[in-house]
Amino acid sequence: MQPKTGLATAPHLFQYPKYWAECFGAAPYLPMSRAEMDELGWDSCDIIIVTGDAYVDHPSFGMAVIGRFLESQGFRVGIIAQPDWKSAEDFKQLGEPNLFFGVTAGNMDSMINKYTADLKVRNDDAYTPDAAAGKRPDRAVTVYSQRCKEAYRSVPVVIGGIEASLRRIAQYDYWSNEVRRSVLIDSTADILLYGNAERAIAEIAHQLSHGRSITEITDIRGTTIVRKSLPTGWDEIDSTRIDWPGNIDKLPNPYEYDQSPSTCDVKSTEEKLGITPEQSDNTTAEPIRIVPMPLHRKVDLNDDKTYIRLPSFEKVRADSALYAHASRVLHQEANPHNARPLVQKHGNREIWVNPPPIPLKTEEMDGVFDLPFQRRPHPSYGDANIPAYAMINTSVNIMRGCFGGCTFCSITEHEGRIIQSRSEESVLREIEKIRDQVPGFTGSISDLGGPTANMYFLNCKDDKIQANCRRLSCVYPSICKNLITDHSRTTNLYRRARKIPGIKRISIASGLRYDLAIEDPEYVKELVTHHVGGYLKIAPEHTEDKTLSMMMKPGMGSYDTFKKLFEKYSKEAGKKQYLIPYFIAAHPGCEDEDMLNLALWLKKNKFRADQVQTFYPSPMALATAMYHSGRNPLKKLSYKSRKMFTARNLKQRRLHKAYLRYHDPKNWDDIRASLQDMKRTDLIGDGPQHLVPSNNTSSRNSLRKGKQNFQKARGGQWDNRTNKTTNKTKGKKRK
Repeated sequence: MQPKTGLATAPHLFQYPKYWAECFGAAPYLPMSRAEMDELGWDSCDIIIVTGDAYVDHPSFGMAVIGRFLESQGFRVGIIAQPDWKSAEDFKQLGEPNLFFGVTAGNMDSMINKYTADLKVRNDDAYTPDAAAGKRPDRAVTVYSQRCKEAYRSVPVVIGGIEASLRRIAQYDYWSNEVRRSVLIDSTADILLYGNAERAIAEIAHQLSHGRSITEITDIRGTTIVRKSLPTGWDEIDSTRIDWPGNIDKLPNPYEYDQSPSTCDVKSTEEKLGITPEQSDNTTAEPIRIVPMPLHRKVDLNDDKTYIRLPSFEKVRADSALYAHASRVLHQEANPHNARPLVQKHGNREIWVNPPPIPLKTEEMDGVFDLPFQRRPHPSYGDANIPAYAMINTSVNIMRGCFGGCTFCSITEHEGRIIQSRSEESVLREIEKIRDQVPGFTGSISDLGGPTANMYFLNCKDDKIQANCRRLSCVYPSICKNLITDHSRTTNLYRRARKIPGIKRISIASGLRYDLAIEDPEYVKELVTHHVGGYLKIAPEHTEDKTLSMMMKPGMGSYDTFKKLFEKYSKEAGKKQYLIPYFIAAHPGCEDEDMLNLALWLKKNKFRADQVQTFYPSPMALATAMYHSGRNPLKKLSYKSRKMFTARNLKQRRLHKAYLRYHDPKNWDDIRASLQDMKRTDLIGDGPQHLVPSNNTSSRNSLRKGKQNFQKARGGQWDNRTNKTTNKTKGKKRK
């Protein structure tokens, strides 16, 4: 295949001719009732968005972004938020939409929203008024879509958001412990949008408004459809197996991508392999050629007429190695500038995944975030507290995407690896809107960030290289030499933001990629001096190289370098500030000994983690493929490959979590038993060199002593008779 010479392009997001309903203008809030529609003078909605979240008219909420964007295109958009899904009645409350229903589970996957990593039901829902639990169904996209079809069978249903996005092909489902079909089939929806959906939703809305049928819309980027037969005249790259028969050892394998053009004799290779062009027959859906995946670089293929066939749903359900292989191929086709369509058979139907959407340009990003958001919940919620809104009401999203490629994270699978940044002027305008519009604003901005705090305007130096790149990460195993690592635009943004009248403080709360930050010490100095409020949370995730390699995270050397810079600049600023590292327990490939070494590192560095995270197998993540298959899709797969250890049962997962909280007496019995199994009884005892005490009596004494020390530090006094604290400062005025 020939290398790409430039980046793929797309029409400007705001250059579509407006739909006729533009004359109604922008609504104060997108209507949630017929009464609100009457006030706006609407007899019907063109599009109705059904969402699992409460409606908050804020750019951090997906339903608001898509709703306001469609409104800017001239469409009348209504919202049905958290409907009663037990019948179709709530789905009729705004009447029948003229064009389509848009269905999303909300900002979070409905299963992750409801269940913990230990499969326990959560007691609250941050995206619901007063955090009430139970306001959305399990697998909300599927249920909502089916109810929309029940309410108005002839109305197209378009599904999107992170839940649909990460289930576009067959995917391992942690909650049922099985591989499930594409959500597009289970939901009976007409089309699925994955990733950030502005481009795709605009194209669909305008095509439908011009009378085109939803079944005719088949080639929009960022969409997935169901086909009964495949288009004619295409070549197929067959990637349905791992071990191919025959002598192909000297040919490229599907897991190694050379960005240089092939110099092989294409004709002789095709003749040798028996891959010869056939006459195109418009009466059949058979491909012109079927090329085995290991040989596709030897064949001259038309990029615009080539798709990749993944192993079928039935095969990946029955064979976890094939599941890991399919996951690998999907992740290699994530670059919108060189990705090819993917096809996966489900029974007698084909799931067709079009290439990812073209990233938004800066002026397009500005246009989206400049839409007339009220930045508040819909008035129908009254004074109810929506925790997710309270968390982000003074935060500003400055970019999208993440090129980190962490295997346990699904951000890259959803938003892509190419960073899409807003202009400084757009960000500053939003800060001013927060200052002027948010009730009770105190002058503090809670965050300037996004998926990662410090990837603002960091991208590839060369368009041609970016157009051909298939790396899973721009920063692992090392930072790519073609990646821009100059943080000066972020630093300048911080400085300008602090000068806005009425702004007293700006915090940075988004995750920080510290291996990138150390490439620009001036940025670290700016961050530490002005934007850290005593504590800065960062995420090494682990200390052991073997586990870190499964995560695609940097080694602890980067952490140590960042820590030195952090402490240096904190001292220069005259501030006492501390790093709070986050770690993950029970990640695939992590063994008991790795968790022990992590616990020893924590003890050596005097860290006592209060909140810890157990690996959560989210759909489509590479680490989830590891968890399900026991194989490493980051390397060449083979049935002969040795399987990795994975903590799968709850007892093992809880043990790994216990090591992160080695200081908690509730975990000492489990840790002692584990240490005995590993023949590390040298770490059991009552000395400073030991990890846990030797017996329960010591445990109780240590617990009491820990409480005494804690209360003493706060000016209290421990009463051994009552096992309670008396406060010496009671009744006195605190200084």
